[in-house]
Parts: sequence; structure tokens; C-alpha cells
Amino acid sequence: MPTNLSIVMIERIGLIVGLAYLATRSRAFRFQATGQARWPERLQLILIFGLFGIFGTYTGVVVNPGGVSWGALVSGPLQPEDAIANSRAVSVIVAGLLGGPWVGLGAGLVAGVHRLFVGGFTALACGLATALEGLLSGWLWKRLPRSDSFGPHAGWSFLVAALMEVLQMVLILLVARPFSAALDLVRLIALPMALANGLGVALFLVVTRGIMTSEAAKEGDAARKALLIATRTLPFLRRGLTMESAEAAARVIHKETCATAVAITDERQILAHVGLGEDHHRPGVPVLTKVTRMALQQGRLIVAEDRAQIECRDPSCPLQGVVVVPLREDERVVGTLKLYFDHTSALPPLELAEGLGYHVSTQLAVARASEQSALLAKAEIRALQAQIQPHFLFNALNTIMALIRRDPDRARDVLGHLADFLRRNLQSTQVETITLGQELEHVRDYLTVEQARFSDHLSVTYDVEEALLPARIPPLTLQPLVENALVHGLKAVRHPGRIHISASARDGVGIVTVADNGRGIPTERIGELLERPVQSQAGTGLALHNVHQRLRGLFGAGAGLTLDSSEGEGTTVYVRFPVQTSAEEEDDADTRTGSR
Repeated sequence: MPTNLSIVMIERIGLIVGLAYLATRSRAFRFQATGQARWPERLQLILIFGLFGIFGTYTGVVVNPGGVSWGALVSGPLQPEDAIANSRAVSVIVAGLLGGPWVGLGAGLVAGVHRLFVGGFTALACGLATALEGLLSGWLWKRLPRSDSFGPHAGWSFLVAALMEVLQMVLILLVARPFSAALDLVRLIALPMALANGLGVALFLVVTRGIMTSEAAKEGDAARKALLIATRTLPFLRRGLTMESAEAAARVIHKETCATAVAITDERQILAHVGLGEDHHRPGVPVLTKVTRMALQQGRLIVAEDRAQIECRDPSCPLQGVVVVPLREDERVVGTLKLYFDHTSALPPLELAEGLGYHVSTQLAVARASEQSALLAKAEIRALQAQIQPHFLFNALNTIMALIRRDPDRARDVLGHLADFLRRNLQSTQVETITLGQELEHVRDYLTVEQARFSDHLSVTYDVEEALLPARIPPLTLQPLVENALVHGLKAVRHPGRIHISASARDGVGIVTVADNGRGIPTERIGELLERPVQSQAGTGLALHNVHQRLRGLFGAGAGLTLDSSEGEGTTVYVRFPVQTSAEEEDDADTRTGSR
């Protein structure tokens, strides 16, 4: 009889061990396995293992004076003379060995209280034993030799479980009545339960350790592959997220992964698509799919395993699913990496996809930082050049010398503005942002000197909302635009020149305009001036390009310059930037202070 009961118990325990795989899926279990669990995760473990213990009660074998109910599961309250040979202790002991005394006791109480309500003459003894098994196995949590950080050796875990079953048998003899029935029960179930539950605990730990080790190795392989791909894409992505760099990076990723196709987008359009479907998934097409927009808006990995979610309008498209990974520059999502698969290929490993997203995002952040550093260096050089620009200083000093003879007070005023202009130029190379009011003062100093030169041929007007003056913008944002208007827009025009500067805020966005009535810009050159320096007889367009890129780099794609120009009528430059609230400015100040 004990031999047959042992076999049946071991078979039933197989159900419990099968649940080990489900346990490893939980976030709480993984946190506990890596030593990161806190009380929210521990409470989840108590509930999980307590429910497993209840399941172990129901999969037990009913034992009574008439014999053993072979094959039947516990389906309801027991008769007063019934008892259960069960695997409830497996989950409770594992909870203690993995989670410590509180997790073990909690799981033991959940399963033990339930056992009280199931009934039978051993209900109280088994309920108490279940709670004590959890507590004592938890007490042994860090006292047993361990093969790794996950848990004790299988041999030790078997021995602990067997001893816990001995404890349960002692409690049955002490508490259950009548004693003769308790003694007969212990003779029948002691050895089978000690053997089966000991084996169950050992198998539980071996199975879950194997799963966790296998997944850790898988994640390690994915991390190594992601790092290898990142190394090979670095020469391309260090240039930033452009169509050329995206295509080169996508080809490397496609070659090194199992993805059927690889695509890279920015916030608005597809930059590159390599692999199946590239005949109709073309660069330059706006981002249309819902999953891509979700990844951009929510900043999290999105998986679509349904062809309909790809939303391809080509009925012959072979792509069946996609993993969409957001790409970031600092905290801002600037694009996505998309790994496609068809019906013949498996879903790319999510660990690999996340690793690639992380490394590509890091490269883009480094590229942006390098670009900003280069732009700042150019701005610094330009500011230093302006301080000693021969023509500007020569004209300014000649003007002041002429004024000294006929209007000494005006000469003194212009000289003061010239000194302030040179001082502000030097200071602007030492900070990342200044207030709009400070930048406007810089502009006033420059224009005061130039108005002294041109006398009645240049008029300047301002229309600025005072509430916008504390808003922060990069230094040398407006002065280069005003200088452009004067040197290029109004150069050689016969009519009196006018420059109008206005500033206002709408819905959290600041807009500053610099308008002139000069020669204007040819229509075909307007778009080029903001994207890259353009060589021409009038200049390189470096000022517009530099200001535009610095604004976008600091505030994001929504900031920057917009040009409106008509040849022979003049040019208006619109400067857009976000206006921070006072709370946001204080947060930024706290962040900068904390970083020091």
C-alpha cells in the first residue's frame, strides 16, 4: 500500500512541478530570484504559492479507514473520518526556501487556513503544520548551502522537505483524534509523503533554476549580439538619424538578425526599409501604422503578430508581424526600429529587440551631443569673430569718431552700446541658455551701433509681450538673424530699411519674428537654408542653419525657424520655442543644481 501511494503521490506532484514554469513568468518571482523583491513583490509571491498550496490540497489522495480513494481528486469537504495525502507542502516549503520566513509563513497561512475548511479529522493538525513548514523553511532560507543566488542545493531542499513532513506527522499524532486513527494514518502516509514532497521540492527548484539559467543565457546572447550590431552600426549612426545613416544601419541589423525585414523611422516618416517588402515600403512615406504611432507616443516596445496591424495596403505584402522599438535621444522619443517577420520566420527575440533599441538610442544621443557641441563651437567662433570683425569695428569706431565732434552725448551712448555688445558676445559662449530679455538687449546694442551708422536710412521697431521676457532660449539666437537682415536683406536697397521685432506666446509656445523690407530670398533656397549651410555670393547661410539646429537640439522637433520671404519685398523669420512654466523652470534649476 505505501509503495502504491508513493507512486500516485509522485504523479500528482508532477502537476505542481508543472506550475513552476508559470511561477517563473511572474515579475515578483524574477525579482525574488535576483534579490530585488520588496514587499509588493513578496505579497504577490505569498498569494501565488498559497494558491499553489491550495491546488496541492485538491490534487491529494483521500485516505480513510476504508482504504485509499485511488485516482479521485478532492472535490469538496471531507467526512470526519477522512484525511488527505497531498502535495500542499511543496509550494509552501519552496516559498520559504526562496522568499524567506515571511513569504513562507504567508503562503503557509493561505494554504493552511484553506485546509482547515476542507475538514477531516486531521484538518487542524495539517493546517498548523502547513504554516509551520513555511515558517521553518523560511528560517533556513539563508542558512543552507546554496549552489547559486537562486536557492539551496537540490539535495538539501529534499532533506528539508522530508523533515517538514516528519514535523507534520508529529503534529498529526499530537493533535488529531482519535489517536488510533492518527497512528494508522501516519503509518500509511508518512513515508510516501516524505518521499514525494521531498522529491517535489527538489524538482521544483531544479526546474525553475534551469528555466532561469536558460533565459539568463538567452538574454546574455541577445545582449552580446546587440552590442556587436551596435558596434557595426556606430560609424553610420554617429552622423545622426538621416535617411543615409538609417539605411546603412538597417542593412547591418538585417544581416545580423533573424528579422525578415528591418525598418527605421523618425517621428514623421520611414527613413529606411531593408528586406522583404522594400519594393513598396519606401523611405519618405509618412508613418501611418497604429503600432508605430503607439510606440512613438507611449515610448514602449509594441508587438504586432497580426498582418492586419501592419496596415500595409499592398495585398501581396509578405510581412506578417512586427516588433516596434522606440528610439530615444535622452528622454525624448525620436523614432522607431522595426523588426518584421513573415510566416516562415519566428518572432525576433524581444531581448534582442530591446537591446538594439537601447544601443541605437545611446548612439543617437551621442551623435546629438556631438552635433550640439560642434554647433556650439561654431557659435563660439562666430561670436569671437564678431568681437574683432574688422569691418564692423572699423565702421563703428569711425561712426563714434564722427559723432564726437558734433554730438558727444550720442557718441558716448553709442560707445556704451558697442562695449555692451562685445561683452555680451563674450558671455554668450559660456552658458547654454539666456532669457529672451537678455537676447533682446544684445540685439538692441547691435542695432543702436548700426543705426548710428545709417542714421535715417534704418528704422527699428519692437512689439514684445513683457510676460515672455523671462523665457529661455539659446544665446545668439536673435542677434544673428538681425545681422542677416541688415547685412544681406537690406544691403544695397534704395529705400529706407525697416526691421521689426515682435514676440508673443500662444498655448505654451513662444514666437519671435524678425522682419525686414529688404531684397528677400529666392524661393528655391528657403528650404535649403535651414537644413544645411548653402554657398552663395551673399554668404553661406551658416547663421540660419546654426540657430535652427541649436533650437531643435535643445527643445525638440517642434522648435526652430520658419522663413517667409518674397523677392523684392522682404523676409520674415519666425522663431518657435516652448515656454516653460515657473514650476518647470524651478525643476530644471533643481536638476542642474543637483547635477553639480
